[in-house]
Amino acid sequence: MSRVRRAVVGASALFGCALAGALAASVVAATGPVAGSTTGTTTAATTTTATTTTGTTTGTTTGSQPKPRLPRVARDGVRVGGVDVSGLPAMTAAAVVRSAFEEPLVLLLGGRTIVVPPTVLGARAKVLAAVERALRAPPGTNVWLGVDVNGRKLDGYLTKLAKRFDRSAVDAQLRLRNLRPVISKDQRGRVVDRKHARGVLVAALEKNIRKPLHLRLKEVPAAVGRGDFGPIVVIRRSSNRLFLYDGMKYVRTFGVATGASAYPTPLGRYEIIVKQRSPWWYPPDSDWAKDAEPIPPGPGNPLGTRWMGISAPAVGIHGTPDAASIGYSASHGCIRMLIPEVEWLFEQVETGTPVFIVR
Repeated sequence: MSRVRRAVVGASALFGCALAGALAASVVAATGPVAGSTTGTTTAATTTTATTTTGTTTGTTTGSQPKPRLPRVARDGVRVGGVDVSGLPAMTAAAVVRSAFEEPLVLLLGGRTIVVPPTVLGARAKVLAAVERALRAPPGTNVWLGVDVNGRKLDGYLTKLAKRFDRSAVDAQLRLRNLRPVISKDQRGRVVDRKHARGVLVAALEKNIRKPLHLRLKEVPAAVGRGDFGPIVVIRRSSNRLFLYDGMKYVRTFGVATGASAYPTPLGRYEIIVKQRSPWWYPPDSDWAKDAEPIPPGPGNPLGTRWMGISAPAVGIHGTPDAASIGYSASHGCIRMLIPEVEWLFEQVETGTPVFIVR
C-alpha cells in the first residue's frame, strides 16, 4: 500500500506544477509583449513548459507500473490426487504432491511384502499441470493427478516378479518299490496373475493410492495326478508271474511263460502300445523264424486270441495254445498267458498301461 500511496502523492504534485505553469502562461498572454523583456519572458515560458512536460511524463510513467502479483494458493479443501494442498502456494503444492507420488507402493504377494518405487513401474506424474488445475478449482475439489505409465517397463517388472514367485506343477510319479508300484503325490504349481496385478498397479498409480496392494497367485494343477494312474502290470521274470495293480492296489496274479535263456524277455519299463483281437502271427526278423510263414487267426495261431504289444521291439503279452509252457522260461521273448486269462486281462488294460518287467 505504501508504493501505491507514493505513486498517488507523486502524481498529485506533478499535477500542481502543471497547473502553475498554465497560470503563468495565461498571465504572459494577457499582458502582451513588453519592450526589452521579450527574450526573458519567452525563455521563462519555454523553461516552464519544458519542466511541466517532463514532470507530467515522469508522473504518468510511475503511476502506470503494474502491481506485483501475490502468490496464488489453493482454496480450502482442495486436493490433488488425494493430497491436501489447500492454502499452499503453487510451488509448495507441487513439491508436496510430487513427494507423495514418489512414495513406494507396498505389494503383498505369496506371504511376502514387496516395496517398489513408482519409477521402477514406469510411472510419471504430471504434477505441475495438476497443481495448475487445483489453483482454479472450487473449494473441496479432488483434482485428478495425471499419470503416465510405461507399459513395457511395467510388464518387465511383472516378468521379474513372476520369475521370483512362479512355481511349476509336479506330476505324480510312478516307480517300483520292493517290486510293487508306488505313486508319488502330485503337487500344484502357481503363477502370478499378471492381468490382475497390472490392473491393480495401474489403478493405484493413477489414483495415487499407497495402501498395501494384494496381488494374486493362480494355482496350476499337475498334468498327471495320483488318481490318473489306472492298471499297472508288473512281470517278474524269474518266477514267471504277472501281477496286475489298479494304481497301487493289488488286483490279481497270473502264471506266464517268459523268454528262454537264448531269447530272454527284456527287463525295463514299457507300456502297451497296441491291442488286437484275433491277431495274425507274422514271423519276426530272427534266425529261428526265417523260414516261417504268416499264420491267420485260429486254433493254431501261436498268439492265441489276444495280442498286447508293448514298447519293447517285437515283444508282447499274448495267449498261447501251449498251456504246458506256462510257468517256464520257454518263449522267444514274449509273455505267454492262458487264453481265458489273457482275454480277461485284455479287457482290464488299455494302450498306455505301464508294464514293468523285473528280475
